[in-house]
Amino acid sequence: MKNVDRWKPTKVVHGTDGFRPSSDPHFLGVASRLVASCQIQHYQRVIQQYAFGRLLDLGCGYVPYYELYKNLVEDVVCVDWENSLHKNECLDYLMDLNKPLSLESELFDTVLLTDVLEHIYQPVQLLSEVARVLRRGGHVIIGVPFFYWLHERPFDFHRYTEFALRQMCEDLGLEIKSLKPYGGAPEIVMDVIGKCIASAKLGGVCRIYTALCCAMLNLKPFRALSEKTATHFPLGYTLAAQKSR
Repeated sequence: MKNVDRWKPTKVVHGTDGFRPSSDPHFLGVASRLVASCQIQHYQRVIQQYAFGRLLDLGCGYVPYYELYKNLVEDVVCVDWENSLHKNECLDYLMDLNKPLSLESELFDTVLLTDVLEHIYQPVQLLSEVARVLRRGGHVIIGVPFFYWLHERPFDFHRYTEFALRQMCEDLGLEIKSLKPYGGAPEIVMDVIGKCIASAKLGGVCRIYTALCCAMLNLKPFRALSEKTATHFPLGYTLAAQKSR
């Protein structure tokens, strides 16, 4: 990772109560904080369970999850493409992720793909490249949205069900170790309303609304409803798969 000494938290910050979404609108819009809060919990869990060795952060943007994995791995390589809205000086390589990666085979123990795969026009081709650069026994860690608005247009191409994610990985010889939905009906409804408030340019109202929603989602009834509805109304998915051959 280039200029690691210049890296600073962006989308994700570390507070006294653990990792949480940034309050800086330059890195994370107010209307996206609710979703980010949900994602961080689940991304942290899967990253801390499966990240190890030499890690490739693919489509890394500002490398927002660096603090989640930096103490788990030995080395980090950051790659992004020219279409990214999140250019930064920590990049090691600039590559078009819709084309073969200019990297040697079996270089990495972990490949991280968070909120990237929906922006890839030919996802199987990229996953094939991921399998190629992974060492045997290595893990690919994926996070993708499902019930979520169009973003980074016009480079927003897909939404994946758990069945599509599983099939794509298995077809490439990647063994699923974890595949879980995150969020449920409450998060989806709250997020849609929040996005509508933000679109009406009611920033102050949106901040109050988002804070209220985050507090409500920590209450036991809302947590139970989220867990009950996540299978049929997932906000998104996390996946970890291992290269077994």
